Amino acid sequence: MELQSLIYLFVGASFALYIGIAIWSRAGSTSEFYVAGGGVHPVANGMATAADWMSAASFISLAGIVSLLGRDSGAYLMGWTGGYVLLAMLLAPYLRKFGKFTVPDFVGDRYYSDVARTVAVVCVIFVSFTYVAGQMRGVGIVFSRFLQVDINTGVVIGMGIVFVYAVLGGMKGITYTQVAQYCVLIVAYTIPAIFLSLQVTGDFLPQLGFGGTIEFAFDNGVREIPAGTYVLHALDQSFKDLGFSIVYTEGRAGVWNTFLLTVALMCGTAGLPHVIVRFFTVPSVKDARISAGWALLFIALLYTVCPAVGAFARLNLIKNTQNIEYATWTQECTADQAAALVAAQDNPAVDAARVDCAGQWFKTWENSGLLAWMDKNGDGKIQIANGAAFKGKPSFDGENRGASGERLLKNEAVPAPAGQAIENEVYFDRDIIVLANPEIASLPNWVIALIAAGGLAAALSTAAGLLLVISSSISHDLLGRVMFKDAETDKSKLSDSQELMAARVAAAVAIGVAGYLGINPPAFVAQVVAFAFGLAAASFFPVIINGVFDKRMNKEGAIAGMAVGLAFTFIYIVLNVFVDKTGTYTMFGIKATGIGTVGMLLHFVVAYFVSRATAAPPQDIQDMVENIRIPRGAAPSTHAH
Repeated sequence: MELQSLIYLFVGASFALYIGIAIWSRAGSTSEFYVAGGGVHPVANGMATAADWMSAASFISLAGIVSLLGRDSGAYLMGWTGGYVLLAMLLAPYLRKFGKFTVPDFVGDRYYSDVARTVAVVCVIFVSFTYVAGQMRGVGIVFSRFLQVDINTGVVIGMGIVFVYAVLGGMKGITYTQVAQYCVLIVAYTIPAIFLSLQVTGDFLPQLGFGGTIEFAFDNGVREIPAGTYVLHALDQSFKDLGFSIVYTEGRAGVWNTFLLTVALMCGTAGLPHVIVRFFTVPSVKDARISAGWALLFIALLYTVCPAVGAFARLNLIKNTQNIEYATWTQECTADQAAALVAAQDNPAVDAARVDCAGQWFKTWENSGLLAWMDKNGDGKIQIANGAAFKGKPSFDGENRGASGERLLKNEAVPAPAGQAIENEVYFDRDIIVLANPEIASLPNWVIALIAAGGLAAALSTAAGLLLVISSSISHDLLGRVMFKDAETDKSKLSDSQELMAARVAAAVAIGVAGYLGINPPAFVAQVVAFAFGLAAASFFPVIINGVFDKRMNKEGAIAGMAVGLAFTFIYIVLNVFVDKTGTYTMFGIKATGIGTVGMLLHFVVAYFVSRATAAPPQDIQDMVENIRIPRGAAPSTHAH
């Protein structure tokens, strides 16, 4: 079956499955909408947690970071996985015992203040919308390539899909949908990785192939790298030859920024509201711990493969595109050429990726606007090297084509750095590396279609979880516990059906905002997500830690800490990413992606001194904190009305 038909089949079947599950398991009460009724099996919840946690950043963008940055990408791998362990083992059991399934609900009750609850809601909205912008961008990228629509249309389609199973199904629908999405995404990630490992190194397991030797010789544009060279050595040599400012295995970020980014990602992960709520969808604290262990196993299946996928992608990109003639390589296949290409894919002696018409994927991604080629030297061949090919992102000259058939650009060309042997001519969006990898390597069509379904599963699963958290924070915490609270009973005046309707309306509005952010993203997917984790580290992590382990922490300290941590981190990111990228506002050389660590420390310091300068919490609050830390019976998940 031809590629586009397979893509429609795989993606269509997965969407039908998700929507079917959402309709079957749609929420009928606020308990089912918020926490799936608290009756999900630990193994199923572990899968749902893994799908919720492994977003478009993990599936789509992380391998791109690995392929581009090499060792520097270790901060993302260590930070995200370490953060989950921190959350699962340190915080989740205590929060589950406390019995409050949203962070604002925990903050409001622990710090006995509606003001604190409201500030926490604001933090949730800031963090979640920043995070979800990356997910909707990922959805748009996948749709733009595989359904051959523009990115904006792709985002709108994704909004429609999420609307169905998030608004109708709530947490109950999302949970079982995410179980299916995890199965899809892990299969879609692992199978291409195995194909690539066998192709590049001959090793079945990508984890072993990452440390293995390449099966083929290839010309990197400057010299030939012989067969039998270790994968990492081949990348190091190619990076040096092509003028890249980093050596793949050495990096250039520096210890300081790497440390700050790792800590920000770890603590941000531990404070993510959409992951925390997952520990309330199981019946007990014991089940929450078991669920956390299963989730860690399911996450490891992808994260241990990711470095190999990034390395193989970089090798294949250089090997299969360097100095190849654009016109013949990207031409539409005739029937005979298509048959020859299929035969070449099954013949190890033939480099199928470089035969005539094997590069149609290049033109398809070019048409999506996420890849571009400027023939700067006029030789009709593609060259990849260090440096930007042109200024800014691709700005195409309508549908006008050049001498080789490439889309013409209006961008101003950028000359190669002095002394560099090769001039870079290609713009390659880092977020497409995983999605394009099977095509670059000329893998079978069904593998390419599978990765399309997997990319959508990863992005949609996290987007749905985040949108539900936003919805819950607005309907349950802001409306139910602040704006429409009965002062005498301290419970919501809203009926269960009224609050459920408010939650669905809030979810629908949140989807609209998320779609706008996906169409107008502040940066590439993984960087946007890193900003979200920094905001979470500066706002949620300290207030939860203090709430569990510091009996003396009061409402004044919590409010001041959250406000200072969030404001400092947000302003620093805005100044250094959107206002001025030249470093004018940079403090001590700290990058915006790692500033969340500094914001977190400020939160701790401000909260401590403010709490000690003001009255201690009431005795019943201190007794409650003491009880949370004692490992005995757990309180059930509560939902006050």
